Amino acid sequence: MGPAYFVIAILGCADGGTSCTPVATLQTRYASVGECSAAAGAALEANSDFDFPTLLARCGPGTAKAAAEAQRDEPLPPPARRG
Repeated sequence: MGPAYFVIAILGCADGGTSCTPVATLQTRYASVGECSAAAGAALEANSDFDFPTLLARCGPGTAKAAAEAQRDEPLPPPARRG
């Protein structure tokens, strides 16, 4: 089973992209990596106010902790009974 969702991380790079630091993770969740990638360019433009010579937007899976919290919000199935 793959990730439950994908998020965009904004990375600040000091040396042209080889040594980057995460500076923001956007709250929007995407159902597929394709949807996330399609939104990455606009997300980078909207979040370009960090003090780094180079900024990158990367899609990645949502964290396991966040996925577990999202699953907690879903109703639980009725308990199974053994006879």
